Amino acid sequence: MEFDLLHIILLLVLGYVAGIINTLAGGGSNLTLPALMILGLPADVANASNRVGIFLQTLWGARAFHGHGELPLQDIKAIFIPLSIGGVMGALAASYAPVSYLKPVLLGTMVTMSLIILLRPSVVMPEPGTIPRQVSETPASWLMLFISGFYGSFVQAGVGFVLIMALAGSLRYDLVKSNALKLLCTLGFTSIALVIFIARDQVAWIPGLILASTMMIGAHHGVKFAIRAKAESLKWFLFIMTLCGSGAAMYF
Repeated sequence: MEFDLLHIILLLVLGYVAGIINTLAGGGSNLTLPALMILGLPADVANASNRVGIFLQTLWGARAFHGHGELPLQDIKAIFIPLSIGGVMGALAASYAPVSYLKPVLLGTMVTMSLIILLRPSVVMPEPGTIPRQVSETPASWLMLFISGFYGSFVQAGVGFVLIMALAGSLRYDLVKSNALKLLCTLGFTSIALVIFIARDQVAWIPGLILASTMMIGAHHGVKFAIRAKAESLKWFLFIMTLCGSGAAMYF
């Protein structure tokens, strides 16, 4: 496919905005996936190509959170086991399943997350001073992390919300640390998914790298905001993004 200057500017702008949104909450792919499809990429190729930007953005953002001392790594091996198993299964499902499955899965997830944040906000915002739990102490978190890995590799869009439910809701990390761990977790299953998509020759590298260039910048600025923002502000940003994600899932 051919790109003109307008297409490049569109991807650069949306990449930057998506990088910020993905770092602070999730759902940036609700912008980038439709854009890639509007530019002519089939849904499966757009889904695969989007992972190039996600990979580089999460790598950049996780390093930035770590530099600020906000990336807890004490239980990361236990977190990555169910996440990786789910990631492999989700990537294989995305690579072979009919693309018609993507929209209902995305819509159902977004609506569910919106209702949880609205009706039970304490799920995503633990009380100050709450001591995080380990995966071994909360068997339900193993299932939630597995679902996060599967969903993230399968459709990607909105996986940040699912991960926050697992990390803040089940393991009780505060929102800043949940966002930091969310990026590292996303980096993990995105790496798995990207390998599978590359092997299946489903990645369009030019639009993927154009998006990635500004998604990294957006992630950098998103981390700075997350470090300074109040937990209440992050909670409302998360809620607004889930509503936007629900709307995007209905119309794209």
